[in-house]
Amino acid sequence: MKKVNVFGILYLGLSMVGFAQQKVDSTKVEQLDEVVVTDSRFKLKRENSGKMVIKISKKEIENNQGRSISELINTKSGIEINGSRSVEGQNISGFIRGGNNRQVLVLIDGLQVNDPSLVNNELDLRLLDLNTVESIEIIKGAASTLYGNAAATAVINITTKKASLKQISGSFLTVVGTNQTQDDLNYNGASFTNNVSVNGSLNKFSYLASFGNRYADGLSAAKADNAEKDPFSRFNTNLKLGYEISDAIQLDAFASYDKFKTDIDGFPAPTYTFADTNDKYISEQARFGIAPKFSYEKGSIQINAAYSKINRETISEFGSINEAESFVVDAFNKYVFNETFYTIIGVNYSDYKSKFADEESYTNTDPYLNVVYVSDFGLNINAGTRFNNHSAYGSQLVYSLNPSFSMPVNSGYAKIFGSYATSFIAPNLSQLFGFFGANPDLKPEENVTIEGGLEFSNRNGFRVNGVYFNRKEENTIIYTTAYENATEDATVHGFEVEAELKTITDVTLSANYTFTELKDGVRLRIPKHKANASLGYNFCDNTYASVNYQFVGSRTDTNFSTFANEELESFSLIDLYFSQKIIKNKVKLFASVTNVFNEDYFEILGYTTKGRNVNLGLNVNL
Repeated sequence: MKKVNVFGILYLGLSMVGFAQQKVDSTKVEQLDEVVVTDSRFKLKRENSGKMVIKISKKEIENNQGRSISELINTKSGIEINGSRSVEGQNISGFIRGGNNRQVLVLIDGLQVNDPSLVNNELDLRLLDLNTVESIEIIKGAASTLYGNAAATAVINITTKKASLKQISGSFLTVVGTNQTQDDLNYNGASFTNNVSVNGSLNKFSYLASFGNRYADGLSAAKADNAEKDPFSRFNTNLKLGYEISDAIQLDAFASYDKFKTDIDGFPAPTYTFADTNDKYISEQARFGIAPKFSYEKGSIQINAAYSKINRETISEFGSINEAESFVVDAFNKYVFNETFYTIIGVNYSDYKSKFADEESYTNTDPYLNVVYVSDFGLNINAGTRFNNHSAYGSQLVYSLNPSFSMPVNSGYAKIFGSYATSFIAPNLSQLFGFFGANPDLKPEENVTIEGGLEFSNRNGFRVNGVYFNRKEENTIIYTTAYENATEDATVHGFEVEAELKTITDVTLSANYTFTELKDGVRLRIPKHKANASLGYNFCDNTYASVNYQFVGSRTDTNFSTFANEELESFSLIDLYFSQKIIKNKVKLFASVTNVFNEDYFEILGYTTKGRNVNLGLNVNL
């Protein structure tokens, strides 16, 4: 393939759009009341929520085109998505408030998505395409009463794009970029992303179909001289259909197929140390489901059901083939009493299967109840309980109490909030019966989370909050020579601070800082200190630019050559983004430069990280 000098094209493009700037409007804007959903499943004003909820809007996603879901989430407080800065096919680990993947639950359009064959039963975020996403909400802290097993440190709710109200509408996006290390700045085109969508509404029928693909080459997973490149390729297909049977009855259905293939490096004999190898990894997921909904005067009855089929294969000296299935049904009734009491009662059923030496399975049948009280004098209470019924581990009651109190202050509000919540995390099938280190005698992990914080917000665009969290883990599942329960309880605590300023229509400033500490023991790759800051500026309605900063403090990682732990140095990254709409709401050009100062660092000991890289993109909406 002919190489492309992306840096030269970027310089030319930025020079041309400079002529398109218009007069800056610095008029102050009044912020509308932000609405959050995931912490209660009701649309509530942020001031009535007692949780730390991060909302990534459609606009923010549009201002981060060219990034992955992992890269975008990784800029938020309390979150470290390890592997998102490395070679494209690198395993992703989500560390939130000192926990790991098995303590984070991912939802797509409100329904949990898992892979029972993976060690932590998580959704592999490498399968997803950010260009199919409308918005993301992240609840930090325990949410097991509403969402069940694994929702101990966070719930990430991904809402996919909806059909246009027009009869037919479409969009096309393409991104070309470099994919290079700190030592090899050749600025050749090595990553390519495309996404096309057709959608619309015909009377009571709506439809959306999309296809996306991504290919990246140029980097080796192992950081070594003359190492071979490890390419990554992925494609995504998605279909959503909706039909309004009557004013009260709505039926939605979806189907998706996602697959990626990547070259990886491994641990060959006889040294069994990490090295450049010819290993490969393939993962594919087919998923379909239905969501009928019946609405009545003060509430609604809804059933969300989905079936997933997952196939994974590792081709290496220690290769394996994994086949897994999951079937999830969530049926619930929501009812509102006089805009004061919001109640939801439901039952969640899940059936997970995975093939190892034999096919193994388990089921969960969980009835749950959650109540939200919103008073007219500032007191708000969110409380719930869930009765986990696990086919192998019996019954376990989890519960949560989340009070908050808000009061009007000038043109906004001040809020104090706290919560006490328990969580239950059953061992996963891979930990019990998998190919490596399986232990069928594992006990469930139990978590207790306490948090408390303050928030101030006004209608002129300023918001600041801070929260302290403390989580105690019993029977923590760890890996030594095999999976086992830790003999001592672990306690993780810390605090988060967030601030956002939108005082004028053309400037957005946000920043966050997180302190995370394990009181006893060691947690790998989790920074004690992490900070993010972003400054966005609208030169005019059609021109936008931003600069983003990230600091990641020192972390502990294992050197697999010596099997000793080592301290990784802290690092700082600066990214730039620029977009220009050629035809308003129709055609947009955008460009980004990541790791502007070409910082050289280890994200994971022994693995390659990305150096300075450039992306150019085009987005067309019809």
